[in-house]
Amino acid sequence: MTVSARNGIPGVNTAPLTDLPVLLPLDRSKATGPDALLVSRWLAGMPAWVPLAIVAVILLWPLTAEAAKFTYFNAIETLFRWLPFLIKSGFLFNILISFFAMAIGTVLGAALGLGQISLNPVIRWTAKFMTQGFRNSPWLVLLYIVLLAFPFEIVIGDVIIPVPDWMKAVIGLSLPIMANISEIVRGAVLSVPTAQWEASEALAFSRTQTLWRIILPQCFKRMIPPWMNWYAILTMATPLCSLLGVEELITLSRQAMEGSDNHAELLVPFYGFALLIFFAYCYPIARWTIRLERRFAVKF
Repeated sequence: MTVSARNGIPGVNTAPLTDLPVLLPLDRSKATGPDALLVSRWLAGMPAWVPLAIVAVILLWPLTAEAAKFTYFNAIETLFRWLPFLIKSGFLFNILISFFAMAIGTVLGAALGLGQISLNPVIRWTAKFMTQGFRNSPWLVLLYIVLLAFPFEIVIGDVIIPVPDWMKAVIGLSLPIMANISEIVRGAVLSVPTAQWEASEALAFSRTQTLWRIILPQCFKRMIPPWMNWYAILTMATPLCSLLGVEELITLSRQAMEGSDNHAELLVPFYGFALLIFFAYCYPIARWTIRLERRFAVKF
């Protein structure tokens, strides 16, 4: 029997015609688990006029400010004078820290993720313990622990190797990234249908051959979007290093304001610039993450 669009679909938007069960459409919000790309979706879903609105608020702020010897326009002029220094010695250092922390965290996280699926119970439970421990620890606490636990220099015979604060910050930030990358690897491996493991076993493949030649090549595409999402999160977390004395964008912004007599009018321009430059760097990453996720998504 054909039902016209005017009458609707029985059992969906009109009363059912029989007492037989009706298969409802798939509700993706209930059929999926927690969204691993929540931050990237939020950032990518932000309209393009948001940064323009932030700039407009910064520029219109003088209309509400009281008259003073050091005006808001003087603050903008001070910001532009310090701009090359803040970008070259500040923000680029944030990017450098994020690159090194992501590289270390990815390598260690991949090994830890494979350890979680190991057949050896000692390796498996040790990897799980480390993953959950670092994954559920505050990033700032880990940074302080690394700062206080690591020495300021390593002495090997007559050779003294200094350990700068930025290197400690890289190690501290790589620990939570390692744990989250471990979960990405574990989830990607377990998402491959078990029939492929069984088929490989039937063809006399060893577990190592199955993992490296069949399973992991399929997991690579699935791991790229969440990996990029965590890189964006890591980049936005690098200002935490300013609390350790690392000379990055926020630390140099404070030094620049102190060098300009620490006027209150300097706060909005300097920190507003920090907000805009991090947004300009992370927003394209978020958009690219969503695009890759749609490209590599499993089609129903």
